[in-house]
Amino acid sequence: MERTPGTLRVVSWNVARFIELKENNNKGSGIRKKMLAQLKEQNADVLCLQEFHTATGRNYYNNIKTIENELGYPYHYFVYDQDGDSLYYSSIIFSRFPIVDTGMIRYPRPTLPDVLIHADIKMGKDTIRVYTTHLQSVQLGVTDYKKIDEIKGGKDSLVANSKNILSKIKRGFSYRSIQADIIAEVMGDSPHPVIFCADLNDVPNSYAYFTVRGKMQDTFLKKGFGIGRTFSSLSPTLRIDYIFADKHFKINQFRRLVRKLSDHYMIAADVELRK
Repeated sequence: MERTPGTLRVVSWNVARFIELKENNNKGSGIRKKMLAQLKEQNADVLCLQEFHTATGRNYYNNIKTIENELGYPYHYFVYDQDGDSLYYSSIIFSRFPIVDTGMIRYPRPTLPDVLIHADIKMGKDTIRVYTTHLQSVQLGVTDYKKIDEIKGGKDSLVANSKNILSKIKRGFSYRSIQADIIAEVMGDSPHPVIFCADLNDVPNSYAYFTVRGKMQDTFLKKGFGIGRTFSSLSPTLRIDYIFADKHFKINQFRRLVRKLSDHYMIAADVELRK
């Protein structure tokens, strides 16, 4: 999509660890290359990537180094948990503008060890704050999806197949509610105009969505069209990835890239800071 002068282009994408962790030449590596090419195509100023993976060990992909050097993002903020193989996994913010301050909050247990991070980005005389996060997933596995298909197809007992699935859905809803309350409180204290990018793992009529969004603008509702599905593995109407912007921004464009690379579709928005 063509951009107009003076706009900031922001991309948000759950990259699902780029499908491949270890260097090799199999089909997974080909998908990783296509994902990196898609990121490069957007020519965005800011990238917010969830379920991001990078590594420093031999024979593993150092995705931070690749995005810095090959895609041209000299600034980033990344908070990670380390395991024995020097593999790192979390959300990350890349920027082509200088990052002058950062912050991180870990969500309390028993939620998964995800984080809410922010980067204060200096754009000329202005400073904006960009948040990104990934909220508690329902954690449905291959077996759960198979059971859902059986329920939809009437192949088995609805009660027998739905009990465990409903339990996971209820637990995920409860944990996301805790996380959403934290996000709303933290963003309310921002001294700068706010852009928020996330995989909320929840739909637009949910508690998490309304709590996090608050009075912010949903860029899809402003400039998108259709149902806006962003998750490809289940319902055809599942919009769970978002870019929000507060009242300091004008929303000029929104785009959803429907390409089956990650199990989430990339979303992008062009915003303009009001003078």
